[in-house]
Amino acid sequence: MTTGTTSTGGPEAEVNVFAVELERWRDVRGFSRAALAKAMGYDRSYVSKVLSGAERPSEAFAGHAEAALRAGGALRTAFRDFEARRPAKSRPSAPPAADPTAAGIGSLVVDHDDATLRYDDGVYRLTQRRHLVNQGSEPITRYLIRISVDRFPGDPERSNQLYSENPLAWDEIDLHAWHGQGRANPMDWTAHHDRDAFKEVWLLFAGEHGHFPLYPGESCWIEYEYTVSEVHWGNWFQRAVRLPTRTLSVCLDFPADLSAAVWGLHTSMTAQAMPFATAIARDDTGDRHIFSWSCEDPPLHARYRLEWDFRGRATAVDGPPPAPSEVMASLGIVQATDPALRRVARRFDLPAEAEDARRVVTALNSAAERVAQAHTFGKGMGIAAPQIGIDRAAAIVRTPDGEAITLFNPTIIESAGEIDEQYEGCLSFFDVRGQVPRSHVIHVEHTTIDGHTKITVFERGVARLIAHEVDHLHGTLYVDQMRIGVEPIPVEQYRGTGTTWKY
Repeated sequence: MTTGTTSTGGPEAEVNVFAVELERWRDVRGFSRAALAKAMGYDRSYVSKVLSGAERPSEAFAGHAEAALRAGGALRTAFRDFEARRPAKSRPSAPPAADPTAAGIGSLVVDHDDATLRYDDGVYRLTQRRHLVNQGSEPITRYLIRISVDRFPGDPERSNQLYSENPLAWDEIDLHAWHGQGRANPMDWTAHHDRDAFKEVWLLFAGEHGHFPLYPGESCWIEYEYTVSEVHWGNWFQRAVRLPTRTLSVCLDFPADLSAAVWGLHTSMTAQAMPFATAIARDDTGDRHIFSWSCEDPPLHARYRLEWDFRGRATAVDGPPPAPSEVMASLGIVQATDPALRRVARRFDLPAEAEDARRVVTALNSAAERVAQAHTFGKGMGIAAPQIGIDRAAAIVRTPDGEAITLFNPTIIESAGEIDEQYEGCLSFFDVRGQVPRSHVIHVEHTTIDGHTKITVFERGVARLIAHEVDHLHGTLYVDQMRIGVEPIPVEQYRGTGTTWKY
């Protein structure tokens, strides 16, 4: 039986995709119809009619439903699909069964994976809900979860020192788990791995009310909740897709006075990390700021990482605005007085250190997202690992047309073409701009993530961006490349912000 459909009397009857999606999100959030109506500010009977397909919803109704259920844009999309009367896409009760021989996944699939992370007074509380489906032939009696923290992502040495001296403890986590809706049936659990920075736990389909295995063909909701202090938890939250998953959704719930800015990065098994394909929805009503996002059919092994900056903590009540260099320092950019910027960065041994390389690139992309929200970069931008306190030979460049370039162990082996002077800025001393002579063409030798040596030719503006970052990895700043007698100018005198390179 399909809930929330509209019958028109024929085999080609149109499915009310909005009603189906609304009913699904009501189930995800655990709302009764009365509770949903109250949260939306609508009459219960009207909400019930929309859910049953007897009443046609308005765009305003869809907006209220989206806000009440924190659906990350999914309900607005469903409403647009319904209004456009597109051919209905039948929604399976769960994703196709996985190949039981593939990576030990077996037959368990996730129809919906929903996480809500709330921050209050220095403590993060995660509530995780999953709708599981057993598409195999054997009952499932336990489910493995992982609790992993990283206070300094991209800097494993610093993180390892923190957790060695102050490990994540079970008392801090205070883990609880439930089976079914409404937290009526507590689940027992047992530790599988206990490490300083992560825990793995088996949630057991058993509790004070006995055993309740998930039998073949059955589905159920499980929910678990734990807390971690900000001493152990950095400003990021990552969802890794380890089982076939139909829908993934995330909600971040922060106090309004912290003025949180949130962005998302999608990381694949390659070295690249890219912004989310769809925007993160934001609701600023009341004393909380709620950020929500969702996606359909995420690929296995994908990682979706949300990061944030609590800008309310750094906002001065009185006095002049901070200098550009102070802004960059507050965003985690190492400044020019740090001797680390004068050292040659340590090369990667690839592919042996591929995982470390991916972590560094993720940290670089995270820094780029923070910086991009604070300044307009019409000429593109780049960041080298030493600029975020990581002594490794990696850099990223984002060109003016949106191309993302990642380099490991790069060296300029040849320069060609004309040489011209143009103004450059550096995030590590952003109060000034300087005219730097650069070649129009450079040949860069670098290492791929799988360990192959490669030579890539870059030209004009992209060549200038790349050369700037390669210099960083060899302990050189752009002031070292300027002609003798030429000095940088204050940023207030510079007139090229937001413009492209001129050739």
